Amino acid sequence: MGEGAVQLGPLLLPFTLLLVMGALGATLLVGNGLAKRAGVDVEPALWRAVLVGVVVARLAFVYEYRTLYFASPLGILDIRDGGWNPVPGLVAAWFYALHRERREPALRRPLRWALLAGTLLFIGGTAALTLRGPSGEKLPLLDFASLEGEPVPLGRFAGRPVVINLWATWCPPCVREMPVLQQAQAARPDVHFVFLNQGEDAATVQRWLQQRGLLLRNVLVDERRQASAAFKQQGYPTTLFFDAQGRLVGRRIGELSAATLDEQLRRASP
Repeated sequence: MGEGAVQLGPLLLPFTLLLVMGALGATLLVGNGLAKRAGVDVEPALWRAVLVGVVVARLAFVYEYRTLYFASPLGILDIRDGGWNPVPGLVAAWFYALHRERREPALRRPLRWALLAGTLLFIGGTAALTLRGPSGEKLPLLDFASLEGEPVPLGRFAGRPVVINLWATWCPPCVREMPVLQQAQAARPDVHFVFLNQGEDAATVQRWLQQRGLLLRNVLVDERRQASAAFKQQGYPTTLFFDAQGRLVGRRIGELSAATLDEQLRRASP
């Protein structure tokens, strides 16, 4: 699924987050409306169903990528990486709702219709985002400078899957995810990882890498932020995934964990 976002001042709201918020809003609106007519209070049951769904969706994703998460267990709690498996989450929410309505039959109608509204909105929105997806655009015909000042065309990396990370030294999520990308570059020689710094000069980037002991290949600088304009970048970090034919197949706005990076790599290099 491609990832875009809506920018509201300093806030960057990914479409997936807006979809979840919309589905939750529909669930509460329908449930409370029907519950009011029936003279019952359905909201506590709805919130518990949502909580069960969220926890199961996270745990299902963690289980799928368990070897990566178990190598760093605290990462399981860091939901900023965007690692979720929504299908088990939806199933768990429905099972909880069915269990709850057996105990309180008066909640049956508002509970079922509320979850149905939220589920249909989420499925429809997910389908729309999937169809919208990455545009399939090609690697742009742009040249950038290496840390040694040599011109490097992005076209040089065609022929293998390519991961382009748009980052800056002052960006905290960029700093946190860089060791993950370094490990992936060392472990995946079949993929070109390109670290395209935005808006800073080579000396600043070189000094920053040395201070943190990061050994990266394909570090390029883009002082004029040409890549940000070409890729319509909305926030830092942004990571772009191209297949071996140079087509954009995935985009991630925000921090990557080892698991969410691996998920995107599977799409770029099946």
